[in-house]
Amino acid sequence: MKIDNKYLPIIISVALGLGVVLGGLLNAPNQSPFFAKNNSKNKLNKLIDFIDNEYVDNVNTDSIVNLTVDNILAKLDPHSVYIPPSEQAEVVESMKGDFVGIGVNFYMYNDSVAIIKPVENGPSAKAGIKAGDRILYADKTKLFGRKLPNDSLFSKLKGTVGSEIELTVYRKSERKKIKLKVKRDVIPLKSVDISMLLKNDTGYIKINRFAETTYGEFKRGLDALKKQGAKSLIIDLRDNGGGYMEEAIAIADELLKDKQLIVFTKNKKGNIDKTFATERGSFESGNVFVLINENSASASEILAGAIQDNDRGTIVGRRSFGKGLVQREMDFDDGSAVRLTIARYYTPTGRSIQKPYSKGNEAYFKESDTRFVNGELYEKDSIKVSNALKFKTKKGKIVYGGGGIVPDVFVPLEVEHGNESTAYLLQSGVVGHFVFEQLDKNRNAFNGLTFQQFLTKMNETDRYFDSFQKYIFENGLDLKFGKSKSLVKRYVAAEFARQLYGEKYYYEIVLKEDAMIKAVLKNQ
Repeated sequence: MKIDNKYLPIIISVALGLGVVLGGLLNAPNQSPFFAKNNSKNKLNKLIDFIDNEYVDNVNTDSIVNLTVDNILAKLDPHSVYIPPSEQAEVVESMKGDFVGIGVNFYMYNDSVAIIKPVENGPSAKAGIKAGDRILYADKTKLFGRKLPNDSLFSKLKGTVGSEIELTVYRKSERKKIKLKVKRDVIPLKSVDISMLLKNDTGYIKINRFAETTYGEFKRGLDALKKQGAKSLIIDLRDNGGGYMEEAIAIADELLKDKQLIVFTKNKKGNIDKTFATERGSFESGNVFVLINENSASASEILAGAIQDNDRGTIVGRRSFGKGLVQREMDFDDGSAVRLTIARYYTPTGRSIQKPYSKGNEAYFKESDTRFVNGELYEKDSIKVSNALKFKTKKGKIVYGGGGIVPDVFVPLEVEHGNESTAYLLQSGVVGHFVFEQLDKNRNAFNGLTFQQFLTKMNETDRYFDSFQKYIFENGLDLKFGKSKSLVKRYVAAEFARQLYGEKYYYEIVLKEDAMIKAVLKNQ
């Protein structure tokens, strides 16, 4: 059943303006004072009732309500969204920063649960599970040959803290089945991938999202780097789509002096809420560099904007996504939620970096495509900025609003124009799956190698580069790496290092020739 467009403004005021749980209202049409006072708002409620009770066929009215909610939100802004119950639990878990489970990274390979790597010091690692193992049974539940969806697999492997599960594992390297008892525990979902000293006195922290635990993870990493002698700090926010703005604010507070403005928000009533740095900052004087790209958004832009507008550090990379809207999540009784935009945020100089969305959601999210076409991912001069949205920092630096954070130091994509897909492919899970399958064929070929011996082995051959090119073709991607050979080899070697030695070694390889890192070291 399709709702006529002329009723959409009415529906919006019902579901959003009043902040009322739509499902609950539909189940009790005559009990709500809101509906009693407004017959037009009651219309949607009665319509669902009519369909439920009188329509000739049986109809799932829940699906109609969900469709209606989606249609409502589509008329607002691109970031006001409905999250169904099936997805909400996963979203909450990701942003919470941990879950209870057995602690393995896995994927379905040939209808088997293949272990890419057990979480270091996690329950599975302690029980003896190794990379390359296949989980055949969880207690008595068969997991192989069934094409189980991930949510079903997760439900079998998750549980309560301290609960025990017996796993039947096939270890290919030894060609035998093993039964192992694993005691479930809290497994962290890291939002800080790595904190490490790059060279001399320059520290590096990579943040992949802003979750509940991000500030704590960042602070522990920062403290460790300071003890190692870090005087300069690189914060990598590339491909970080945001999350909780409070976590970004807390990180900015560590870098800014007392009473410096971090961000302010303004709602539709014109109420302004300003957030200032406090006295607690532990890195207020060292050099700061923030790395951003076209996928850095929201909370990432709050942090980058605070550093740029306060003349605190240097923004390096490419223009960020351009999301300057603040959402609040509101829960429904059925486990779903709506993430509703409640305000706009502004950087300290007063600029909104929200890009336009008047042409609709599809055009909004495809705006990034125009960046490829107009060449701005390769030349800073191609970035379109409006002089009407020009602002000045206290030291007189010109910054722009209206569509993302424009970096102080521009760094182009590391691939030639027209081959952008390669850059994004290398950041995807495809490389990880390829490397796992290569190791699965002959994991023993790497046994006993020191990291330096491993590097020599990877650098002296094109074997894995050629195999990856073939793997891409066989999986239906008509993508020729051409001049990107060295970049591809670097990322493939880095993924081998991650699966064999750990996260730190992945970044040691990737960052060594990274264009943005080179730009930072050049501008120190």
